[in-house]
Amino acid sequence: MKRRELIKGMVLLPIAKNLFGTKSTTSSSFLVDGPQASLSSSEILREPTFFMDGHVHVMSRQLLEGLDIGQSYSDGLVDLPRLKKGKINAMFFSVYTPEPYYSGHFEVKNTFRVVELALEQIQKNNSSIELALNATQIEEINSRGKMAAFLDLEGSFDMEGDLHLLRALYRLGLRSLQLTAHNKTNSFIDACNGEELWKGINQKGRTIIEEMNKLGMVINVAHASSDAIIQAATVSKHPVAYTHGGFRGIVDIKRNISDEAAKAVAAKGGVIGLQFGNYFNGPKYFNWENSKPSSEKPKLELEQSFLSIEDADKEVAKRLPYVFRGVIPDEYRMGTDQLARVIDYGIRLVGEDHVALGSDFDGGIALPKEMKDASDYPEMYKALKAIGYSQSRINKVMGLNWLRLIRSVTEGK
Repeated sequence: MKRRELIKGMVLLPIAKNLFGTKSTTSSSFLVDGPQASLSSSEILREPTFFMDGHVHVMSRQLLEGLDIGQSYSDGLVDLPRLKKGKINAMFFSVYTPEPYYSGHFEVKNTFRVVELALEQIQKNNSSIELALNATQIEEINSRGKMAAFLDLEGSFDMEGDLHLLRALYRLGLRSLQLTAHNKTNSFIDACNGEELWKGINQKGRTIIEEMNKLGMVINVAHASSDAIIQAATVSKHPVAYTHGGFRGIVDIKRNISDEAAKAVAAKGGVIGLQFGNYFNGPKYFNWENSKPSSEKPKLELEQSFLSIEDADKEVAKRLPYVFRGVIPDEYRMGTDQLARVIDYGIRLVGEDHVALGSDFDGGIALPKEMKDASDYPEMYKALKAIGYSQSRINKVMGLNWLRLIRSVTEGK
């Protein structure tokens, strides 16, 4: 199939549209220490479901290890067979430009090559996955029994924020973009763990947001500082996405979203994606990890400068696959019931239309007890069912909130 056929417009398939008929609510019947129901695999699909994840890492391994996303890997958390087994209908297909590429200004080259490789890999595996540019296409792709890939960039497309490069990426099919340079502040927006150069965003950042609004690109505010998230949500004419993270009200770290920022995202119609990692969402694990002597804690890596993109590639390749390599005692490792608690916290805070899932598979996270990789995605459905959520609310959290946001941004509906 030619690429132009991958990105042409599709017709609408009605996927449970009426599920958005109920109003948002911050109330919940969730009991923190209540009993957990047991559901079989057949019971999981008894009701119509649409699973969409807000952040799945792809292309780093394919680029640097020469792999094919359609293969079944013996390690890592993600490949198409496991995504299919996890009943995932669509995902923010996240291509990644990490910190080693920034010092030598190799971020532009890496961004374009991973986007191009993503298009090649999607085309190569067209029997099971297709590129989607909007919500209508996601639905149509699903109607043919395939997964939909909605391209999202994590990390800077250009540290200087050149609008010509932004428009070129849009022409290639990129429809979602993280504003920060991962955890590093760039020339227009502060990162959560970076320098506070702009007290949020500057005029260039506002110009980029305005251009993304015109193009119909999802503005991804994950990894941004709290001030930057609030300002981006305020400036944008469209809803913004915090694709993956946790809530500071659960684990108080800068990488998690503050209550104030979460309310700002929701007020604009945006969505907050819950990451699946223990460190972001499991207070027991977080406290245990931070109680260790300094000699046992991971040492912070000093920022390195690389003279060539090949040298940066070698550094990135050392860390592949991006998986958690430590050991968590059972008493400190959270289960999906704890993730359900975090979801419930978010719904009580901002309402059921504004909370979703953004797993961060292959992003170095330590998954909950019940999950080994992407194939275990239905465990989240079971956890939400177990706390007594209605089918309508579960469907919103499991994917329809993302679909609604994408429709609003890319189709103006």
